[in-house]
Amino acid sequence: MSDSIHSEIQSSSSIQIRPSRGLLDLELGAVWRYRELLYFLVLREIKVRYRQAVLGVAWAVIQPLFAVVVFTVIFGHFAKFPSDGVPYAVFAFAATLPWAYFAEATQRSANGLVTDASLVSKVYFPRLILPLAMVAAPLVDFLCAFVVFLGVLAWYGISPTLNLVFLPVLLFIAMMLALAIGLLLAPINVRFRDVRHTLPFIIQIWMYASPIVYPLSMVPEQWRGLYSLNPMVGVIEGFRWVLLGTEHPDFVSMAISMVIIAAALFAGLVYFKKHERAFADII
Repeated sequence: MSDSIHSEIQSSSSIQIRPSRGLLDLELGAVWRYRELLYFLVLREIKVRYRQAVLGVAWAVIQPLFAVVVFTVIFGHFAKFPSDGVPYAVFAFAATLPWAYFAEATQRSANGLVTDASLVSKVYFPRLILPLAMVAAPLVDFLCAFVVFLGVLAWYGISPTLNLVFLPVLLFIAMMLALAIGLLLAPINVRFRDVRHTLPFIIQIWMYASPIVYPLSMVPEQWRGLYSLNPMVGVIEGFRWVLLGTEHPDFVSMAISMVIIAAALFAGLVYFKKHERAFADII
């Protein structure tokens, strides 16, 4: 009896590492089994980001706030861009919130494998844990900036609408887009470190191709279908609708955004899993 119990304990505590069984064998259940590791990696990312920083968490507020000030002066005051009937500072801040999160989460998830090269090469765990941790950690920055945004709304005498209940859905969509891009770029970054240098430039260009400093109404109607292929268009317009109660977003644009994000996420998962077995050898 004791021998059988001993053998059962051994079998229950063992881990079998096997190759994937086809493209659709994504092993997502393994991520759930390692959820505690995911928690500690997120906690580590938060601590490392602000360790030995004089201003600490204030950096999560200073960066988007300064961006909003610059946008307001240049595009709101000098260029006289329209702002959908709300103060330009509030208009720009509402779009900067999701963009700042998306940009940070994308860069972290794309570079996560290389940043944790020693962990990847020495310890077994589902590698998908790393990109997930990298897109989850910047949520703390988002929450800090969001609190400041609520203060700005109060300053201008603007009350949030009931549409605010949709905020977590839009934030989740932005999170999935950042994860999708991270999953596609992380394996490339393992082989070619150029990604670390080119990604910030691409994100900078992407920002001006998104309706952050200008409203979607400035885009000629005949070009909006093509413009909406940018998945952040639907997210940003959705944030303005949720936070400011502006005219409801173009639901066609949002639908296009969600389809593109879902396709990119699926492609990212498949691509990431296909190259996962080689990470430890190459990195």
